[in-house]
Amino acid sequence: MPLHFSCTMCGRCCHGLRLPLSVREALTWLDDGGSVEVFCEAVPWPEEPDADNGPAWHKRKRSFLAMSGHLPVRVIVTLVASFDGACPNLRDDMGCGIYARRPTACRIYPAEVNPFVSVEPAIKLCPPEAWQSGEVLQNDDGSWADPVVATAVVKRREDDYAEGAAKAQLCTLLGIREAGLSNEGTVAYAPSAAHLRGALEAVVDGAAAPSPDDDWLLVSHRLRTMWLLESAGARSMQAVDLAGAGRRFISFVEPD
Repeated sequence: MPLHFSCTMCGRCCHGLRLPLSVREALTWLDDGGSVEVFCEAVPWPEEPDADNGPAWHKRKRSFLAMSGHLPVRVIVTLVASFDGACPNLRDDMGCGIYARRPTACRIYPAEVNPFVSVEPAIKLCPPEAWQSGEVLQNDDGSWADPVVATAVVKRREDDYAEGAAKAQLCTLLGIREAGLSNEGTVAYAPSAAHLRGALEAVVDGAAAPSPDDDWLLVSHRLRTMWLLESAGARSMQAVDLAGAGRRFISFVEPD
């Protein structure tokens, strides 16, 4: 059955978010006075996946190759607009104060960028009545019915795919070399706005040097995972030890 959706202007999707941004969107968000964090997760990558493994190739396209000890990994970096409470751009009437230039992720919601993830109304922030009527959001075949949404989904995905090398350079400039293990958690960094803006501008301007395959430290909160990683030749660290790693602005974020 097609999936219907009609925004109720409840504002729930504009509160307490970690909103994914492209590199240029992150610069705009910083220029507007917002906060941006850098989330890093890694996937062990001893060999390329089979050609028909779509989810694995999706991760490959949005990541860059690195090493952790002797283990090849692919690192996925996500730039995130982070805020508690209401979005700084949310008006009192629940409208968006930057609607015309809002981030692509806002234009998409509640659609999904990952082509292998289906929309599940029960886990979305929208109230039940939002799904009971309105325009068709998704057709029977899984395609997006609204051309504006479809275009935004493609743009968000293509930005993600195109920025892998730039994000590798960004990590080099910021000195980032710790990542959570994908599906277990991410390592979140909150560099100062000035430091992050300078690194982003260098990446956009092409002034950043190519990133070498530096040695990454994989972070987990599970001892068995750490044992498996180390047995595969990787370098690992317990999540609880991040605070004592001699680095500021680091936290471990488990999946929702």
